[in-house]
Amino acid sequence: MDLTFRSDAYIDGQWRSGAQRFAVYNPANQQVIAHAPDLGAAEAEEAVATAHKAFPAWAGKAAKERAQILRRWFELMTADLDRLGRLISLEGGKPFAEAKGEAAYGAAFVEWFGEEAKRAYGRAIPATTPTRRYVTIKQPVGVAAAITPWNFPMAMITRKAAPALAAGCTFVVKPPSQTPLTALALAELAEQAGVPPGVFNVVTTRNHTGDVGRVLCESPLVRKFSFTGSTEVGKTLGALCVGSTVKKVSLELGGNAPLMVFADADLDLAVKGAVASKFRNAGQTCVCANRILVEDAIYDAFSQKLTEAVAELKVGPGDRDGVEIGPLIDEKAIEKVERMVAEALASGATALTGGKKHPAGAQFYTPTVLANVTRDMRVNTEEIFGPVAPLIRFKSEDEAVAIANDTPFGLAAYFFTGDVNRAWRVAERIEAGMVSINDGVFSNEVIPFGGVKESGLGREGGVEGLEEYLETKFLNFGGFA
Repeated sequence: MDLTFRSDAYIDGQWRSGAQRFAVYNPANQQVIAHAPDLGAAEAEEAVATAHKAFPAWAGKAAKERAQILRRWFELMTADLDRLGRLISLEGGKPFAEAKGEAAYGAAFVEWFGEEAKRAYGRAIPATTPTRRYVTIKQPVGVAAAITPWNFPMAMITRKAAPALAAGCTFVVKPPSQTPLTALALAELAEQAGVPPGVFNVVTTRNHTGDVGRVLCESPLVRKFSFTGSTEVGKTLGALCVGSTVKKVSLELGGNAPLMVFADADLDLAVKGAVASKFRNAGQTCVCANRILVEDAIYDAFSQKLTEAVAELKVGPGDRDGVEIGPLIDEKAIEKVERMVAEALASGATALTGGKKHPAGAQFYTPTVLANVTRDMRVNTEEIFGPVAPLIRFKSEDEAVAIANDTPFGLAAYFFTGDVNRAWRVAERIEAGMVSINDGVFSNEVIPFGGVKESGLGREGGVEGLEEYLETKFLNFGGFA
């Protein structure tokens, strides 16, 4: 299948090669797709400098003009969903239908924030004396930099870049080494849409953070830094940002999402929601239902229904028709899942289905349901990032909430119930930035996405997402008679 794409970095409106390049692999078969430039500190500093140079002109454009350019970018992305979906599937492993859905999801952020660019309102404040007038205005922060993950190679960039550009900021992104090609496709379409040179830059590198990441965190020209990834790495990058220049920081970090099923829930709806939440992108999302808590009275019935549904999931390369579960991203990912499942089984858990690698290839894992999981097992305490659903019993609402909150993370949570009073009660008690009731999927461009505790700082998406790239400036007008 022919698929055209860019493989050079994009800095100051120019496609840039490099003396060293690194291989980009198809996780379904480990074949090399392309080689991207392995850039370093010098190129990162150049990208930041050119973004800084481009900032005054871009910030000086009327919000309506920036919105029109973003609208053209959105339209080009929407017209190119098939190619973008195939590219996401090729380098990230997602089934094509899911990858195309991500492309549409990513484009939606560009549309939403293009519209929000015209709504960055200030306000008038009643003054404390008759001789003064108080006003606030919103202004762009400046150069924004981001490091993005491989599991949503398009949407995690547009969720950051679109509000930045809408606010009047310029942008530098370091995409992951596993999936840089989608980022470069976005740059190609941004160029066609009329995004000026220096406003959107993509610096590719082999290292996850390394020299490029250090420049983006420590440069005094960067006024805003955004990262999506593990809590461990996020803490390190956040410390670099604050310790160097005290720039604005957004961190969307790890999760350990509970999904609770109460005895009064619609079991078929709960099973559908659990499969959608747990097995999207082969379980490789930060808001996946990492552990499934089931009330004792319905544990057996729910386990049977979930096992039947999971056993029917079709596994294979993302370009094959009907595939629902693709490969894990790399060898480390498959090794981690194997190790965590083996530990759980050795400690008394039972595999109701799966529990082993899949014959489709080296990086495929069979969709798995584990019964008899206890709270001390690693499949409960750590993110699995694979197609494994651990089931834990609970006997009361208080116990379910206690188990759900017994984690340093607080990104997403889900629960299923037929009791509206319980819906409000549990939603308010759960320690998470996002709670979904009777629905396994909630992410879209209009909601504020983010967590509490060690799951991060700030929000992306919604009106809150634009605020992350704006400063509020207070103006005092005195001397009125």
